[in-house]
Amino acid sequence: MRKKHRQMARDTSGQSSDVAARTFEEGHGFQRRHTELFLLILAAIPVLLLHCMFVVTSGNQLGPENLGVPLGLFAAFAAAHVAIRKLAPAADPAILPIVFMLSGVGITYLTRLKPELAVNQVIWLFLSVATMVAVLAFARNFERLAEYKYTIGIVGVVLLLLPAVIGREISGSKLWIYIGGFGFQPGEFAKILIVLFLAFYLATNREALSISMRRVGPFAVPRLRMLLPLLVMWGISLLLVVFERDLGSALLFFVFFVIMLYVATGRVSYVIVSFLLLAIGGTFCYFAFSHVRNRVNIWIDPWADAAGGGYQIVQSLYSLADGGLVGTGIGKGLPTYVPVVESDFIFTAIAEESGLLGGAAVLIGFLLLGVRGFATAARAKSDSSAFAAVGLTSALCFQAFLIVGGVTKLLPLTGVTLPFMSQGGTSLLASFIIVGLLLRAGDDGTGHATELKMAGGTAGSALLGTTGTTDSRDAGANATGELMGEAGRGISGVVHGANVRGRFNIQSAESGVLGRVALGKRLTALITVFSLLFAVLIANLTYVMQIDSSRVQSLPNNNHTIAKSAYVQRGAIVTSDGVTLAESLQQSDGTYLRAYPLGTLASHTVGYISTQYGTSGIEATMNETLTGHADYSNWRSALYSLAGVQVSGSTVSLTINSQIQKAVEQALEGYTGAIVILNPQTGAVIAKASSPTYSNKDLADVVGGTGSQMLDRATQALYAPGSTFKTVTLAAALDSDLATLETEYEAPSSLEIGGAAVTNYNGNDYGTLSLKDAIALSSNTALAQVGNALGASKLVSYADAFGFGSELGLDFSCRASLMPVAGEMTEWETAWAACGQPVGEHTSPAGPQVTVMQNAVIAAAIANGGVAMNPYVVDHVLSPEGTQVNTTQPKSLGQVISADASAGVKEAMLACVEEGSGQRAQVSGTRVAGKTGTAEVGDGNANSLFIGFAPYDSPTLAISICVESNGTDVEGEAASIAGRVIAATLSIQAAGAGN
Repeated sequence: MRKKHRQMARDTSGQSSDVAARTFEEGHGFQRRHTELFLLILAAIPVLLLHCMFVVTSGNQLGPENLGVPLGLFAAFAAAHVAIRKLAPAADPAILPIVFMLSGVGITYLTRLKPELAVNQVIWLFLSVATMVAVLAFARNFERLAEYKYTIGIVGVVLLLLPAVIGREISGSKLWIYIGGFGFQPGEFAKILIVLFLAFYLATNREALSISMRRVGPFAVPRLRMLLPLLVMWGISLLLVVFERDLGSALLFFVFFVIMLYVATGRVSYVIVSFLLLAIGGTFCYFAFSHVRNRVNIWIDPWADAAGGGYQIVQSLYSLADGGLVGTGIGKGLPTYVPVVESDFIFTAIAEESGLLGGAAVLIGFLLLGVRGFATAARAKSDSSAFAAVGLTSALCFQAFLIVGGVTKLLPLTGVTLPFMSQGGTSLLASFIIVGLLLRAGDDGTGHATELKMAGGTAGSALLGTTGTTDSRDAGANATGELMGEAGRGISGVVHGANVRGRFNIQSAESGVLGRVALGKRLTALITVFSLLFAVLIANLTYVMQIDSSRVQSLPNNNHTIAKSAYVQRGAIVTSDGVTLAESLQQSDGTYLRAYPLGTLASHTVGYISTQYGTSGIEATMNETLTGHADYSNWRSALYSLAGVQVSGSTVSLTINSQIQKAVEQALEGYTGAIVILNPQTGAVIAKASSPTYSNKDLADVVGGTGSQMLDRATQALYAPGSTFKTVTLAAALDSDLATLETEYEAPSSLEIGGAAVTNYNGNDYGTLSLKDAIALSSNTALAQVGNALGASKLVSYADAFGFGSELGLDFSCRASLMPVAGEMTEWETAWAACGQPVGEHTSPAGPQVTVMQNAVIAAAIANGGVAMNPYVVDHVLSPEGTQVNTTQPKSLGQVISADASAGVKEAMLACVEEGSGQRAQVSGTRVAGKTGTAEVGDGNANSLFIGFAPYDSPTLAISICVESNGTDVEGEAASIAGRVIAATLSIQAAGAGN
């Protein structure tokens, strides 16, 4: 009787304990929901404020009628909150508010960026919230889902690979499937199904995977059969890269699988093997597939193809650089310059207009979502729900890390979307399904109610789950429960389902309660890893938006900076004789339009300014001056400059004379080539022309065309100098006392030097010549002997002194002219190099190769007593008030040769024009000195070159000309053009202009 009474007492006690537990659990759930509601209201504040700011900046009246989207969104999430109170009262209270904040910011920015797409996105957003609630209503138990794990896995893989078979390629990736007019990305749903399959698979095989190792020396290596799932996932990732060209999804799937495998087993060896497989697969894909290689190369140096493959990331960096600390303000930035900004690059728009603080807040939001997701995994009762929470959380957070890292140039672009924020219905719907599953996992978590039931247990009860199972048919579990009494029943409330398995009959550190402790430690480590990843993102964002922003903003091709300057009157560009080449005209909307009154005159020198193509020429090199940021001519302008206040730009006055420039361009008409005229004493550019040229009105056609009008042949094209280089060889010989003008050389038609022939042009045999006559008649065989006597080292040294190997120009860009490394030059190559013909084949470039500008510097140095001057094109700058604020000071490159040597070269060049090959350059009434050049360029073509100066006794100009052959005979044309141009220039100078 007493035994029966004790049994009844125990039953009554158990029932009251269950009631108390349920009561506590319900109270705890309600407390969580109250917290959730408070956080939802808190999250509504920034969402509502952001939308209000957008309404104001877009010019609309602030009122309830313009706040329908954020208020409706809050109502939808509030309704979801009410549903969660009923369907998942113990779910995590922070996940829904975080998702609300991210979604609210995302929809506001999408409305700002693409209003025509915002309506559909709002519909998808409401549908997604409803779907999240539906998931909670129908997915009541992860254990029940686990019974269909293989079906789930097969469907997931089929959805993942289906686009490779019937998908449509968009923007280089084959991710979309269209049914009628409706398109969706099955990979978004495949991601969820594969995570669930992996979670259920790992829950079943957790202990086996953790202990099935073999030792190889000091290392514990997984057995091959246990690596099979890892290899399968690796293979699927490679298939995604190969057939769907989806680098982002491939990396995402592989990473969250590795994370889940590590969390399930605790084996670092799996992570190491995974990274090795990732490295092998990545290397293979880089070399095997061009689309992967292009992505990586663009990531390494997007600036190399800023108008092509790197355009998207370059535009993103321009936007981020403008964001600063607090942003430009929503609606006031230029994120729409970034292609597909509403999808892949929406974070760029947020960071530009909300600043570093706003961008960092979004990243912290994703990090907090990750922390709460992993906390949900730690609370989960079963391995199935715990691993599902880990995988789903990792998928969301690592996807955010991937895309933000891509748009900020921390990682290669992968093409994934930013969860909850990017435009796209499929991605949004999938993200909310993940949220629903996370809430379900949280509601199924361990809580204080279970702890109350365990209060009577002993420390030894923790060993219960090592051999038992929750299956009521398992006699072992029943026996254990009877042996352990109330403590056993208490523990079974914690370690049930997939946590307590006996099918492998394995007892390990991964079993039962001990396994839950180990899981908690690994989740803590995982939170640390993700915290570091997002810290790196914020650090990189800080570098891009704060440290490197000034450099990026000042880049000449930064079309964002150019577009913003449209509201500032840009300074004019004028010639030395006061003719306007470029000016800004105010339009009716208050902006300024750049105009070029003289059309194509000096186009390559002046350059262009375009929001699409950037800037070039003086528009680029003097951009800061022209836009008014560098005016310190008086205290007021200096104060405005320091404060960043926009003021009108300063006027840039060039050294170019408009009349001489017109004469030069007329002389080049119909030819392909370039002309440069310098002031020998200062290096000032009097005229510079390149043909063919372009008009700024036709910029789009010219840039997008196949012609070469944009190439400035005066400074950016390299030519074989031909016999014009003989002036350098002669200067070196005279300056080093190797020879005099009277030194005689045999000049046969052909001469063997270094085991190969050096020949005269047209096979001419000149007999015995003085060095002066050899220059006048342009004998290769004579000058080849001079070159070999000098030696490669000395010849290269004198060429470098004239400016070879250096980028000439004080205020413009110019390609460096080239000479080979002296130690690599053979005797035969040195002989031909002395004659101006590059023939070498070695590691260093063949030489000599010159720009037309470099040849002009050579001629000017000889005319200037052996002193070479660095050329420049800007004479002075005028403030908006007309004050001259600075003047360019001429800069010498050094005394290249002595005055005596210079006089000798001048004498030989005079003989060339008066008696030799340069007679076409003669000008009536003026003595002209010069040197012709005929440079063979292959296929029977030969360019025509000329350098010279005039007047002979007191030079006021030095000239360099190159006329390209292009299949036509242009022999002597450069000298003829030189004669006409020199005559016109001297006439203009005599009239008091162009000096």
